[in-house]
Amino acid sequence: MPLKTVLLGLLLMLGACGSLPRGAGLQSEVLGRGAKAAAKEAEADPAAYASAEFSVEPITRSSLARYAGWPAIGAGQRAWIKRVDQPNTRVIASGDMVTVSIWSTEENGLLTAAGERFVNLPPAQVSSSGQIFLPYIGPTKISGMSPEHARSVIEKAYVAVTPSAQVQLALTEGRQNTASVIGGVANPGPYPLADQDVTVLDIVAASGGVTANLVNPQIKLQRGDRTYAISMSRLMNDTSLNTTLAGGDRIFVEADSRYFLSLGAAGTRAQHQFPQETVSALDALSIIGGVAAERANAQGILVLRTYPANTVRTDGSGPRNVRSIFTLDLTSADGLFSAGEFQIQAGDLIYVTESPLISARNVFGVIGSVFGLSTQADRLSQ
Repeated sequence: MPLKTVLLGLLLMLGACGSLPRGAGLQSEVLGRGAKAAAKEAEADPAAYASAEFSVEPITRSSLARYAGWPAIGAGQRAWIKRVDQPNTRVIASGDMVTVSIWSTEENGLLTAAGERFVNLPPAQVSSSGQIFLPYIGPTKISGMSPEHARSVIEKAYVAVTPSAQVQLALTEGRQNTASVIGGVANPGPYPLADQDVTVLDIVAASGGVTANLVNPQIKLQRGDRTYAISMSRLMNDTSLNTTLAGGDRIFVEADSRYFLSLGAAGTRAQHQFPQETVSALDALSIIGGVAAERANAQGILVLRTYPANTVRTDGSGPRNVRSIFTLDLTSADGLFSAGEFQIQAGDLIYVTESPLISARNVFGVIGSVFGLSTQADRLSQ
């Protein structure tokens, strides 16, 4: 049997069983050849898809509203505290340091020596009960007061024993009246709360602003045993979210931890950070460099997503299966517009399937090469 015939037969067998190397799977291989028919049946009877290995969900104008009502997943689900306006006054708290100076016109007062007109009392720390000790007065509660109100209270107490007394008060905030910026800014550290109306953006600005290398910076706020988070872009665009800080708050500024993946016949195959708060499927395709023009099946763009088991529904109000595959057809106007409205979520995999024409092209290319080699072999054997 001629060598050319043997090689041709082997190549045809390899092509038929799909053994030629490829960089991505075909849509029919990933979804299964009966997947489209099963998806249509599931539209008519959602319960029929409950036992399936995964559900297939086409991204079209008619389905977008339904998907928008499904639960969001991933690291993007975070709580935040809305702003509540506070008086822009300072308030004394436990742990603050207070220095009291007393002025008097008396020649021989209780607190001043002969020839003196004022005395600086030793700095006193506000106790856990909100008090400081004052000579000749005793424990005096000043926490919860503004510095001016506390000064007036102390002066009134001293006037009772030294009629001409006048009081000055200097306040240094302690831990209960400071907020700490941990990282992600030019100058991290503790910062005093100048009044009750210091906001998150105020303290970020005071610490030198967000460092320039952070991708889609996120603000995390630790208050007590709870942690809140929000993106910097949302915080700057909505003044109602610029929450007022409380003493002891800790602020972290860090890059967005959310990411999505791209594989198959995509422009790049990698892990991609979210560069902004929301990323549509069209945004994601741009981020990954589109699809490989010489290999990709533009009708077979898949978004693979895993939902929590407790979100699965049979009435359309949630995913029909924990494993959901959303399909995109970039060859239609509806598919392109819908891709711009479908939101990618943290952990999604964008898989670009390979065009079925590629396998045939590869087979024919190899066959052509084999014919060339076979012809050379025939010539050498003559």
